[in-house]
Amino acid sequence: MPKRKAILISSSSNGRKAIYVDVENAAQILAFLGSKQSYLNKFEIVKDLILERNMPPRDLYDKEDFEKGCEHITAIKLAKGKDNPRIYCQQYTHAEKKVFVIIACELLEKKKSEGLTNKEKQLIRKVAKYDYELED
Repeated sequence: MPKRKAILISSSSNGRKAIYVDVENAAQILAFLGSKQSYLNKFEIVKDLILERNMPPRDLYDKEDFEKGCEHITAIKLAKGKDNPRIYCQQYTHAEKKVFVIIACELLEKKKSEGLTNKEKQLIRKVAKYDYELED
């Protein structure tokens, strides 16, 4: 499988952490964030908490570790209630760059159940298999 590309969104002030977005899904993810001010605000809060204040609370950003192979998958939770949208991400330490990396990979516009549905598990497994080339 060819490597996917991810482009830099933002880096921490100390240069040790960075958030990227999947190039193939960037337009969809960024358009969705821009569709509601509350989504954009929540994303900015999560981004700041990850990059500058270590880690955000689990109700905003949490692992989606439901089986072996998905340990590095996380979700940015943009809202509670009716729609409950999520951005599924990969997080890992990049060996060459020595930077903790989070890549916004796939958007789930509506999460309807409390647990993970089969469709959501398939999406998480898909994200877990992505291999990235990072572009600053």
